[in-house]
Amino acid sequence: MCHVCVINNVKSSMLSRRDFFRKSAAAGFAATAIGAASARPALAEASGKIVDLTHTFDGDFPTFDGKPGILYTENVNFDASGYQLWELTIFEHSGTHIDAPLHFSKDGMSVDELDPQSLICPLCIIDIKSKAADEPNSMVEPEDVEAYISAHGEIPQGACVAMNSGWQDKVGDASYRNNAEGNFAFPGFSKAATDMLAEMGAASIGVDTLSLDPGSSEDFAVHYSWLPSGRFGIENLANLDALPAAGATLFVGAPKHRNGTGGPARVMAMI
Repeated sequence: MCHVCVINNVKSSMLSRRDFFRKSAAAGFAATAIGAASARPALAEASGKIVDLTHTFDGDFPTFDGKPGILYTENVNFDASGYQLWELTIFEHSGTHIDAPLHFSKDGMSVDELDPQSLICPLCIIDIKSKAADEPNSMVEPEDVEAYISAHGEIPQGACVAMNSGWQDKVGDASYRNNAEGNFAFPGFSKAATDMLAEMGAASIGVDTLSLDPGSSEDFAVHYSWLPSGRFGIENLANLDALPAAGATLFVGAPKHRNGTGGPARVMAMI
């Protein structure tokens, strides 16, 4: 089939699917699930622009414990065999990755058990770059959530609420992880804010830093409250500045290994 024919067929299919979603939403079909219900109207109105929110993952990417998050061992050599294959050793919580409920609970939901409908959802981005520039351990606080709602409307049911602290600019520098004294220093969420978001029906939170909690946290209060509640988190998000504060649809390519506490993910958004 010619390239032009393929493109025309794809366009026709996309238009048909958009009509389907519009008609289904009008008939109340979108109310069948929290995640899908919130995401489908966004998909139906989307321009089709995709923003990759995933950092390229290699052994140099910063990790919480300072160890390489991925190791490569050559398993099959191209010159010898005509194809090539790497054996990978991957630590679950490295790169742009998911924190599943099991990460901070003994018998919580594992990453393969996450509801697929929660992996496609509205994305709300709360910008705290100004205060993070002054205080590395700044947090998204309830007043930041309230300011977001005043400016952009209510948090949709099933949404992912992401913190944009501007920390992506520090990737490749020691300050992404530590301050000059060698202590953890990076922004995160406060428990008060995530408690509020849970009451509002948000299904996940995301950060552009190493942890859902700020670097100065000594008790991982957000991890211990948000994750055991059955919700998940995303850490080390990229390119949040390329998206509007409201209106994008998030697609989370979560890993699906049994009993996983999380794992590297391909995360994208459509606007």
